[in-house]
Amino acid sequence: MNYINPQFQQVCEAISSGMQRIPIPGLAVGVWHEGNEQVAGFGVTSIENPLPVTPDTLFQVGSISKTFTATALMMLMEAGKVELDKPVRTYLPGFQLSDESIAARVTLRHLLTHTGGWLGDYFNDFGFGDDAQAKMLMEIAKLPQLTPLGEVWSYCNTGFNIAGRIIEVVTGQSYEAVIKEFILDPLGMHMTFFFPHDVMTHRFAMGHEVAEKKATIARPWPIGRAGHPVGGVVSTVVDLLKYARFHMGDGSGLLKPETIKLMQTPIVTATGLDVMGLSWFITPIGDTPVLRHGGATNGFTADFTFVPSRQFAMTTLTNSDEGSTLYTDLRVNAIKSYLGLAWPEAIHITLSEEQLKTYAGNYDAALDRCELTVQDGNLILLYHLKGGFPTPDSPPGETPPPTRLAFWDADKIIGLDEPFKGDRGEFLRRADGSIAWFRFGSRVHAPMQ
Repeated sequence: MNYINPQFQQVCEAISSGMQRIPIPGLAVGVWHEGNEQVAGFGVTSIENPLPVTPDTLFQVGSISKTFTATALMMLMEAGKVELDKPVRTYLPGFQLSDESIAARVTLRHLLTHTGGWLGDYFNDFGFGDDAQAKMLMEIAKLPQLTPLGEVWSYCNTGFNIAGRIIEVVTGQSYEAVIKEFILDPLGMHMTFFFPHDVMTHRFAMGHEVAEKKATIARPWPIGRAGHPVGGVVSTVVDLLKYARFHMGDGSGLLKPETIKLMQTPIVTATGLDVMGLSWFITPIGDTPVLRHGGATNGFTADFTFVPSRQFAMTTLTNSDEGSTLYTDLRVNAIKSYLGLAWPEAIHITLSEEQLKTYAGNYDAALDRCELTVQDGNLILLYHLKGGFPTPDSPPGETPPPTRLAFWDADKIIGLDEPFKGDRGEFLRRADGSIAWFRFGSRVHAPMQ
């Protein structure tokens, strides 16, 4: 392969090296920088029926789909069909949650910034009928409220189920038809799909689960139509770079420049270094905001990152549930190589063993339980998976190895070992100083008695 510039060659060499160490059967990567696009494919689509991965290979992109949902809603906002701060019941009059006061007050802004406060990780397969989103909302109505509306950031998949249903009701069309009409067709994203019957007519990747350093095919392949506004997009690195250029530009006549800017404006403090815009994670590196969103489905992981002020975008798609172990460093190193921007380092703070013991215990969430212990002067995380994706009865995956956690600020931690190396979290306290939540993996975990 001939590389046009040394930076992309470095990216490709890092991928080749990383795929020898991490069980990632296949990967596609694309970089756009100041008008120059470079793309490449590595490995195979499936360990059972291998085909070479190319830049045109289709991958599930997971939660990157949430930004498509938000983008379509911004188009509806410009058309006067929705408003960010009106109650959801303006558009869904029968909308219900377990807490009536929250159901009456929650807005689109809460949905798009993960601040609704109810349990955010509920997944189910209601088939591929037109009623899938409506069925999902009936289940969301039963989920417990965890935190007060608008007060605590915790990643909320179910908020985007609701947002997708609003799109359907307001337009009178299916969610998928709206995304195709509003975004995919105008941007020329002709290799981006939702339905398996469209995907299977092209070269596509199979997801892989990793256990004991060995990859196996993850089944089922589809995630069900109810998950489309949350994580249903299937695309290529070439198409995603078109999408990145749209969000780095003037709106292409589809959105006003000021609406593009609004989506990229910090609204609420998220986790670690991040703040949240309208669906976008924003990491400030000095005075340069880096915008991104990741994605994970059944055996797929994906990364989508762009820096509007520097006309840089990068997307990495993998068919392994351990792909983030590679693409996180890939993103950081590429931004440094292309833009000269160094990701902020975490300067570790030493705590005494007695201080560390005040954080020890079990912290529970819907999909996992975090067990924190103190060993040899280190705070150790054991991450117990519960299952629940892509359906409530799905079994848990392999328990990751223990991870050392270091403090880099008061109540703020960072993972030191793979697969959580570089992941940041924090302990959130009540007014009396007691720990209310341990936020890790972007979710709040409640202390267990």
